[in-house]
Amino acid sequence: MASAEEDFPRGGTAKKSTDGKPVVHRGEVDNLFQSNEQAETKRKRKAALKDDARKLKKQKTGKEKNDGLALNAAAKCVEILHMKNVKEGMLMLGVVKDVADFEVAVSLPCGLQGFLSIKNISDSYTKLLSEQLDSADTEDICSLPHLFSPGMVIRCVVAKLDVAKGGSLSIQLSVNPKLVNKALNSSSLKAGMILSGCVESVEDHGCIVDIGINGSKAFLSKTADKQHNLDELKVGQYLTCKVEELKNEGRVARLSVNPPTIAQAWAESEQGWNLTNLLPGLLVKATIRKVTKHGLILDFLSSFSGQVDFLHMEPEQASNYTEGTEVHACVLYIELSTRLVGLSLRSYLVQPRQGVNTNPSGGDRIGEVVKDCKMTTVHHMSGAMLELPGGTLAFVHRNHMKELNKSVNENKVLAKPEHTCRILDFSPMDQIHFATLRWSVIERPYYRYHDLQAGQIVEGKVSVLLSHGMVVHLSNHIKGLVPRTHLSDIILKNPEKKYVEGMKVKCRVLSVDPANKKLYLTRKKALVESSLPLILSYNDARPGCVSHGYIVCIKSFGCIVRFYNNIKGLVPISELGSEPISSPEEVFYVGQVLKTKVLKCDPEKEKMMLSFKAAVEGDTEEAAKVPDDLEVGKQVEAKVLKKLINGLEVAILPDEIRAILPTMHLSDHMSNCPLMWESLQEGDNISNLVCFSKNKQQISLTKKPTVRWALEEGLVAKDFSEITVGMQLIGWVKNIMSYGVFVEFPHGLVGLAPKSAMTDKFLSDTAAAFQLGQTVIAKVTNLDEEKRRFLVTLKISEVITPDGDAQTRLINGLQERRAVNEMLAMKDNCDLRQQLTALCVGQTLKLTVDTVNDDGATFKSHDLVSATILANKYHVMGVNLTEGQKVTAVILHVHILSASVHVSVLPKLVAKKKSLSEGSKHIAMLQYIDNDFAVVSLDNTAKLTVIHTRSHLNEVLLSESDKLKGGMILAVEVIEPSCHELQGLPLVSWQRTAPRRQRTTSDNQQDSKGHRFGDILQGKVRTVKPVCIQVTLEDGSTGSVHVSEVMEVTKVCQGSFPTSSVKVGSTVTARVIGGREASSNRFLPFSHPKYTYTIPELTLIPSKVDKSSDFTPVGAKEKLESYTVGEEITCFVSKFNPKKKLLEVTTDPRITGTVELLAMITDPKDASHPEKLYKLGQAVCAKVVETNSKPHRFVLSLTGVHTLEEGSVALGMVTDIRPQGLLVKLPFGGKGFVAVTELADAYRPNPLDAYSKDQLLRCFLIACENGKWQLSLRPSRLNPQQAKLVKDPEVLSIDHLKEGQIIRGYVTSVGEQGVFIRLSRVITGRAQLQQSTKYFVRNHQVLAEHLPPNTLLTTKISSIDREEEFVNLSLLPVDTGKPDILPESLSLPLRLIGEEKKKYDAVKKKRTLSESEQVPKKKKKTKKAKGDDNDSGVEVYFREEEDQEDEPKSEAAKPVTSSSAGPSRLQVTAGFSWDVGLNSLKPASAAQDGDSSDGEDQDGSSKPQKKSRHELELEKKAAEKALVQREVELMDPNLRPEDAAAFERLLLASPNSSLLWLQYMAHHLQATQIEQARAVAERALKTISFREEQEKLNVWVALLNLENMYGTEESLKKVFERALQFCEPMPVYQQLADIYAKSDKIKEAEGLYKTMVKRFRQNKAVWLSFGSFLLQQGQSDAAAALLQRALKSLPSKESVDVIAKFAQLEFRYGDVEKGRTMFDKVLTSYPKRTDLWSVFIDLMIKHGSQKEVRVLFDRVIHLSVSVKKIKFFFKRYLEYEKKHGTTQSIQAVKEKAMEFVEAKGTEAAN
Repeated sequence: MASAEEDFPRGGTAKKSTDGKPVVHRGEVDNLFQSNEQAETKRKRKAALKDDARKLKKQKTGKEKNDGLALNAAAKCVEILHMKNVKEGMLMLGVVKDVADFEVAVSLPCGLQGFLSIKNISDSYTKLLSEQLDSADTEDICSLPHLFSPGMVIRCVVAKLDVAKGGSLSIQLSVNPKLVNKALNSSSLKAGMILSGCVESVEDHGCIVDIGINGSKAFLSKTADKQHNLDELKVGQYLTCKVEELKNEGRVARLSVNPPTIAQAWAESEQGWNLTNLLPGLLVKATIRKVTKHGLILDFLSSFSGQVDFLHMEPEQASNYTEGTEVHACVLYIELSTRLVGLSLRSYLVQPRQGVNTNPSGGDRIGEVVKDCKMTTVHHMSGAMLELPGGTLAFVHRNHMKELNKSVNENKVLAKPEHTCRILDFSPMDQIHFATLRWSVIERPYYRYHDLQAGQIVEGKVSVLLSHGMVVHLSNHIKGLVPRTHLSDIILKNPEKKYVEGMKVKCRVLSVDPANKKLYLTRKKALVESSLPLILSYNDARPGCVSHGYIVCIKSFGCIVRFYNNIKGLVPISELGSEPISSPEEVFYVGQVLKTKVLKCDPEKEKMMLSFKAAVEGDTEEAAKVPDDLEVGKQVEAKVLKKLINGLEVAILPDEIRAILPTMHLSDHMSNCPLMWESLQEGDNISNLVCFSKNKQQISLTKKPTVRWALEEGLVAKDFSEITVGMQLIGWVKNIMSYGVFVEFPHGLVGLAPKSAMTDKFLSDTAAAFQLGQTVIAKVTNLDEEKRRFLVTLKISEVITPDGDAQTRLINGLQERRAVNEMLAMKDNCDLRQQLTALCVGQTLKLTVDTVNDDGATFKSHDLVSATILANKYHVMGVNLTEGQKVTAVILHVHILSASVHVSVLPKLVAKKKSLSEGSKHIAMLQYIDNDFAVVSLDNTAKLTVIHTRSHLNEVLLSESDKLKGGMILAVEVIEPSCHELQGLPLVSWQRTAPRRQRTTSDNQQDSKGHRFGDILQGKVRTVKPVCIQVTLEDGSTGSVHVSEVMEVTKVCQGSFPTSSVKVGSTVTARVIGGREASSNRFLPFSHPKYTYTIPELTLIPSKVDKSSDFTPVGAKEKLESYTVGEEITCFVSKFNPKKKLLEVTTDPRITGTVELLAMITDPKDASHPEKLYKLGQAVCAKVVETNSKPHRFVLSLTGVHTLEEGSVALGMVTDIRPQGLLVKLPFGGKGFVAVTELADAYRPNPLDAYSKDQLLRCFLIACENGKWQLSLRPSRLNPQQAKLVKDPEVLSIDHLKEGQIIRGYVTSVGEQGVFIRLSRVITGRAQLQQSTKYFVRNHQVLAEHLPPNTLLTTKISSIDREEEFVNLSLLPVDTGKPDILPESLSLPLRLIGEEKKKYDAVKKKRTLSESEQVPKKKKKTKKAKGDDNDSGVEVYFREEEDQEDEPKSEAAKPVTSSSAGPSRLQVTAGFSWDVGLNSLKPASAAQDGDSSDGEDQDGSSKPQKKSRHELELEKKAAEKALVQREVELMDPNLRPEDAAAFERLLLASPNSSLLWLQYMAHHLQATQIEQARAVAERALKTISFREEQEKLNVWVALLNLENMYGTEESLKKVFERALQFCEPMPVYQQLADIYAKSDKIKEAEGLYKTMVKRFRQNKAVWLSFGSFLLQQGQSDAAAALLQRALKSLPSKESVDVIAKFAQLEFRYGDVEKGRTMFDKVLTSYPKRTDLWSVFIDLMIKHGSQKEVRVLFDRVIHLSVSVKKIKFFFKRYLEYEKKHGTTQSIQAVKEKAMEFVEAKGTEAAN
C-alpha cells in the first residue's frame, strides 16, 4: 500500500525482511504529528513489548472495543450478511452458479446472489472484445462460458448496487484485478501471497497475468507448471495464483497455479495483511475467542477479529467448537465501513477441491412446496433452520418468516409444530436450500418456468412494450414475451394504443424453455379462446385431428403453420382452399390463425402434412347436418361428449348435432358454474338447454335460466337492425377491458358498456365490478349504424328489473345446487354423500362435542360418521361446551365435496320455531355466507332461510362495506311462509336496514306518477332556506321553489330576503315550471310540456300561478340572450367561492351569473371578507357586464358601473412591481399601469417599497393607450375635494416647465450620455455627466453604482428644446443647493474649471486635431434624440439608427465633430453590435477626452485653419508628451484597463492572475454583456494553471456570483456542480452559501448549510458558519439545536472551542446574556483556558456594563494558573481602569496586584 497506515497494527519489533530491505516501523508512521518525546518513550517501551507480546494482543483487541468499531457489535450477536449491509467496494468470495453469454450469476455468502457482467472481467478482455467487435470478426470472440464454469470459486468486488424495476436491489460484481487488489501496491507484495488475476496475454513460454497492481508485472511460466496445460488459457481467464518469487522490489512477480500448493498456502502475518488490504478467499489459521448461539468469534493473523455465522460452521463439528480451539478458516467477505470480517469453516472452502458442487445432493427441488417441516432453531436477526422430511436442512431468512410489511413473532413461529414451505433456491456458497414461509409465495400457481406447460392459459401484467413484442410478467420471477405478430389476431400498427403498462392480460403459452428461462406467449384471441384440441407434440397430431395453428411462413409451394412447442407442418398449395390459389402471399398473411386438419404425420422425422381445405369442408359438412328447425331460442336436450377446459362439448339429441356449452352458461350464479361442470361427466344428459347462437362453425347453448326466459318471452333482438335506443336486453359479460365491459346477447350481438355506464358508483377498476359470464340486464343508449356498434348501460338506476326476479333467481340457484349434490351422490354411490344430500338448512341434529378451541368447536354424529361437523366461534358464543357433551345443533350449510357440515348451537336458533304469516316484516341477522347465497335467521322465531347475496343482477359490490358479512342486520318481508322449492323454508325479500325517516319520501316518490309543466298544485311549506323553499304536495311528493320564484321582481326590495316572507307550515298554491333529476338534483331544462318530473320545480309568483295568464316555457338560452349589457337587474346571492373569490348570483333557477372581487366591492378594506357584505338569498341590484350563451358566460357587477371610463375611479389589484411602476389588474378584464411619479403627491425615496403583489388599490383612470390604462394613485386625483398642498405636481407637458425651475424626479437609468431622470409620466430629462457631479468621473459606472433606479433627486432645468421635447437638467450642488450625488469618501478628483481647464485643453486639442485631419469634413446633421421616453436605453439607439440610414457617410466624422450639447450618444455602443457601421467608432479613451471639454468640440467642428511653424512645433511636442504619458499609463500597474484589447495584453503577461480575469469579467458586466463575461470566466478556468488552486477558486466564485445575479437557478446549479468536481468541495459550498446569504436567498442558503453539515460533519468551520448564519437571521433556537448536533458530530476535544465560538457568535449577532451564560459554563469546567478568559473579557468590555467587567477581572486574577499569565491579566485590568475608571479604582487594582505579589512571594518577584 502507498500509505503504510494500518487499522490494527500488530505490535512487536519490525522484522528484517528476507532480501535485506529495511521494514518501516509501524509505530513511527502511524501518527505523523506526535512530538519527539512521545517517540522517545515509545522506543523505551519496545523492550517491554517484546517480552510481553501476548499481553499486547489482548490490549489491542480491547482497544478496538474502545474505539467503537463494529467488531464489538459482532461480538454481541453474530448475524448473517444482509442485503442492506452490502456496500459498493465490498470484497466477497463467490461461487459461479450459472454462466450465460454476457453475464455470470454468482452465488455469494448467506444466500445473496450477484451478477458479473462481461464488461467487468478485466481491462485486457474488454479491450479485446471492443477490437473484435470493431473488426466484425466475431467468430474468435472468447465468450464467458469458455472462461467460467459452474462451481468455480472467485474473488469479487461489489461494483455497483442497481435498483431493479420492482425496487429490489441487484448486486453488480467485478473480478477486475484492479478493483479486487486495489489496496495492494508493488511494495506491499510478498512471496507466498495468494492473489486473484486475469490472463492479460498468452505468450510462447507462459502468460502475463493482470494482478491489478500498478508498476508490477506478473508472469506465469509454462515450465514451472508442467502438470498444468497452460495452452488452454485464454485472455480474460480468471486465475487464483500464488506469488512464488518477487524481483526488482516487487515490480516483477513469478506466479504458480498449482491447486495443491494453493490449498496449503496459509496467509501469514509476515505477509503484511491489514484490514484495508485483506482479501476474500485467504486461508487463515484462527483461534475461537467466543462461541455464541448464532456463530463464533475468531481471532486470526494475531490481531484481527472475525465472525463465523451458523451457515458457515461445519455441521458435523457444530457442537464441538470450544473457546481456545485452533481452526482453519477461509475469509468470506470484508465489510470495511464496519470493519467486519466474515469467515467460513466449511470444508469445501477451507480444503478447496476443483470447484464447489452447484447441484444439491437430493436433486433439483427449487420451487417445490414441502409440508410437515420442523423448525429446529431460530437465529435472532438472521432467520431460522427448517428440517425437511428426509432430514435435509433448509434456511428461512427472517424476511421470509413473515408476509411483506408485517411484523413477526419469531417465538410464535418456532412454537408451531409443523410448517409448510416453498424451496426458493439452492445456494452453492452455503451448500443449503433457502426456503420461504410466506403464504403469498407458497400459493403462487407458478413459481418457476418448469411449472408452465405449452397450451396453458395464464394471466399476467403488461410490463413493457418493445419493438419486437411485449413483455408480460406472470409473477415477480416469471416473464414471457408476446412476439409482435402475436399481440392480436391482426398485425397492430400502434400496439401502445391497445396495451398500457400494468394492464392485466390473458395469454396462452406457446412454448416454454425452463433451462434458458424463455417463455413465449400469444394474445391471439382465436388461439386463446380456441376450444379445439391442442397439438403439443408430433404424437398429438393424429390424422383427422383439427386444431388452430398460425402461419409463420408463406412460400410459393404452400404455407408453414406452427402449433405449440414449435411443432410445425406444411399446408401444400393444393390444400390451401377449395378454389385453386396461385399466389398464397396475396391470400394469407404471416401470423394469421386458421383451423387446420392433420392429413398425415411422421413423429420420428418430425414432419406433418396439413390442410386448410379439409378443415373447412369438414365444417361445411357438419353445418349441412344442422337442421333448419334448430332455431335460436329453441329448447333442446343434449348429451355430454367431452369436457373441455372452458366448457362442454355436447351432442344435441336426438340428431346428435355437435354443439358447445360454455362453463359460464351453466348457471346465472357464477359460483354454481364450476360445481356443475365438475359434477357433469361424459355421457350425462342435460335438459333445459337453449340455443343462443348458431353459425357455420358452431352452435352455442346456454342453461342460464334468465337468458332462457328472455328467449322464450322474445325479449331479444335477432339482428342489429332490430336494436333501438332504450331497448332492454338480457345478456352476459363477454370480456372485461380497462375502458369498460363487452356484453354479449343472444344471436351473437355484442355491445359495450363504457366504464361510466357500468355502475352508479365511482369505479376505478373495471375488473372489480363484474365477473366473466355474469348475467346482466342492459339498456341500449347509443347506436352507430355505420360501424354496426352499440353502447349499453348496466346502471341499476337506468334498467327496469322484472317483478319477482330476485326470488326466481334464488329458487333456480338453490335447485341447481341440489341437482349438483344429487348427481355427485349418485356418481360415487357413496353413502355419506347420499346422507349429506338429504340434509337441509334449518334441520336440527343431535351431536356430541369433539373438540373446543379459539376458532370454535367440532362435533361427532352417529349417523354421519366420517363427515366434518363444525361451528365457528360466533356460533358457540355464550354456550359452555365440554368435550363429550351432548348438544342440539341447527344446520347452516352442507358442503358435499369436502363432506363438511356447518352448524350453530346458539340457543335462539335451536329454540322452538314460531309460525310466520305472509307479508309479515322481521329483522333478520346474517348467520352464514356461501358465495351467492346467505343464511339468515328471522328475529325471535328461530326460523332460518336462504337469501341471495346480490339483490339485483347488475349489483356491483366494490368495497368491503358493500358486501354482506356475518352478523349484519337486514329488514325482511315474508312472501311465502313455507316455500316448497326451498324445502319448506320461508321465501323472503330483503333490504339493508336504513334510517327510518328516508322511507316515507322514497315510497311517496315511487307512488307519485310525476307532474307536468303548467300543472297548478296545492302544497304545504316543509322547509324554508335562504335560496329555496321545499313544499310537500298533496300526493306526498316534494317540490322546490327557487328564491327568484317567490314574489314579483318589481316588489323585491334591495337587500331583502324573499324566502323569509313564507312561513313553514303555511299552505301555498304553486305551478310547475320544470323539474330536477332525482339522482344528481340537476335542474332539467324546460322541455316538452307532456314530460313528467319526479321532483317538480315550482313558482309562487301570483301572475304566473293565475290560470288565465299565458304560460309558455322559455329556454335558458333565450332567457340569457334577453339580457343586454349595462342593463340593471335584480338577482339573488347563491354562493361565494373563496378560492376564486367569486360571488355566484342567480336570476332564475337555471341561470347563474358570476361577480368578480373587483366588481363586488368599492373599498379595499372589504377585500378580506367580501362574503360578509352579501348574505345567501339576499336580493341585490346588479349591472350586466357580459352575456353569452355559447360558451355560457354571464358576468355581473355590483358596484353600479359595468365599464371603465376615463376620469373615473376604480378598484385595482397589483399584479407585478417593476422599476418603472406597478402593473394593475382592473375590473371587467382591464389592465393598467401606474408610473412611479403617479404614486403620490409628494415623492418619497424607494417609492415602490410600500406596495406588494395582490394588494388592492383605488386608482384614477387617466387615459387608455393601446388597450392599457394609465393610472394615478395621487390623492389629489382620487379625492380632489380633500386634497392637501401638492409638493410634486404632475407635469402633463413640456410647456409647463421653465428654465431654471427646481424639480424633483426619479432616476430611470445611468448611461454614458448621462443620468436620465423621470420628471413625470410622460417626460424624462437628462443630466449630462459633467452636469451631474462636481467630481471628475472616468466612467459612468461610478454614478450608476450610487444612483440605482428610482433614486429620488432634486434637479434644476438648465435648458429645454421644445421642438425636440428635450429637457437638459443639472444635478450640481451649485444649482440644486443639495449635496453632491457622489460622496466625498470616494476621494475622486474635482473637475477642472477656468484657467486650469484651458491649459489642459490646449495640450489635448493639438492631438485631437492632428487625428481629425485625416477625416473628410461633411455637414453634420444635428438632430437631437427625443428625451421623452421611459428609458435611456434601446429606444435612443433606434432613433440614432435612423440617422445612420439617412447619412451613412457622415458616420465616421460624427464622433469627433459632435455638437456642444454633449458627447456623442453613440458611445454607449461599446460592446454592442446593433449595426455593422458601428465598428468605425472611436475608442472609449477618445470618448472621455470628448467628455471633458465643450470648447474643444466647437473648435473641432469648424474648418481647419493653416498653422504657423511655432504652432506645429508645439503640436509635435504635445504629441510626444502625450505618447510618453501613454507609455507611463501602460506601465502603471494600478491603472485599470479600459477596453478588451488592454485586458488581453495584460493577460498575456499574467495568465494566472484571477484578479485580472475578474476585472475583465466586471468590464463586460458593466456593459451588461453577460454572455461575454461567462465566456471570459470559462477561458480563465481553462487558462489558469491547475496548481493555482486559490486563483481557480476565485474565478469559480465569480462565476457563481454571476449566475446568481444574472442566470437562472438551473444555470447556477450546473456551475456549482462543476465547481465541486474541480475544486475542494468545502470552500465551494461555503462560498455559495455566502452568496445566497448576501443576496437574501435565505431559504436556499439554509438548505445548502444543511447539506454541508451532513457532508462535512467533521469540519468545525462548517458548524460555526451555519451557526453564524442562523444567528444573523435571528433563529436563536435553531442555532442552539445546531450546537448540540455539532457537539455530537465533532470529536470531544473540539467541544470547548466550538461552544466558545458559538458564544462569541451569540455576543455578536444574538443574545448577549445567552453568550455570557455559555462562556460562564465553559470556563467553570475549564478554568485554565486563559485564551478563552481573554476573549470573554474583550467581549464583556464591548457589550457588558463596567460592574460586570470588574467582577470578571476579579475572577480572573484569582485563577490558579502560572504567574506569568496572571501578570498579563493584571496589566489588562490596569489598562481598563485607566481608560474607564477613576483614580480610586486604579489604586484598588494596584493594591490587589501588591497583595498577589506578596502572596506569591519570591516566585513572583523573580
